[in-house]
Amino acid sequence: MTFAVDAPTAAGIGAAAGAKMQTARSPLIAVKDVVKIYPTVAGEAVLALDHVNLNVGEGEFVCLVGPSGCGKTTLLRLLAGLDTSDHGTSSLAGKALNGPSEEVGVVFQQANLLPWFTVMENVLLPLRVGGARKTEQLIDQIKALLKVAGLEGFENKYPYELSGGMQQRAAIVRALARDPQLLLMDEPFGALDALTRERMNAELQRIWMASGKTVVLITHSIDEAIFLGDRIIVMSPRPGRIVRELKVDLPRPRVATEMLGNETHTALAREIRMLLE
Repeated sequence: MTFAVDAPTAAGIGAAAGAKMQTARSPLIAVKDVVKIYPTVAGEAVLALDHVNLNVGEGEFVCLVGPSGCGKTTLLRLLAGLDTSDHGTSSLAGKALNGPSEEVGVVFQQANLLPWFTVMENVLLPLRVGGARKTEQLIDQIKALLKVAGLEGFENKYPYELSGGMQQRAAIVRALARDPQLLLMDEPFGALDALTRERMNAELQRIWMASGKTVVLITHSIDEAIFLGDRIIVMSPRPGRIVRELKVDLPRPRVATEMLGNETHTALAREIRMLLE
């Protein structure tokens, strides 16, 4: 597991990942005709997802947008192996997702760091639970990833000593610590102020380009989806269906100030808003 920190190298890795995705014979994630139904106390079934089909290529960054309650988090839970569908299949690298997998890392809206653990101890926690040994090589890999995330020198700090954005970066590092194939993110920056969120978008883009991971991110921010995504999946109100897949044809690395007034950005934002309305 190696991570680059300089922008040219990161851009090269990101481009290589994109090329790998385009030439792959089969997608890393394959969701076929997935239906999810939730029972209620009143006895009435709630149809959360209705015949959803989605493929995600290796190294691709895909953003899910849609109104609240449309099934975005339900779909993410299925990909994380935390829930099962009532119909259809979900697979990762050709293998059915029938439970939590070490090949899948998850980042939620809250960082959920243990307050009595240091940053390093929090990052190492999933590895300890999984039975991995704290070898010097493993520590070096984690330190390299913390450096990519801008947390070098904070390994021995506690969560209360970090800003909200730094805590979320630590949560991202924790999710990447096992070197998963897939990183799932459920509105990870929703609780942050606008300026911090914008900075975190830039940090996430940098981490993704350096690691070459496949990322699926849920967001309610259209600008965030356009800034981060290779593709944007627009979902309908419940029952959740995919109404449009939009390709984001913008070069990387992307810079927030350069997005303002960009014709592609403006056109995409307008189309997504029309679909959501």
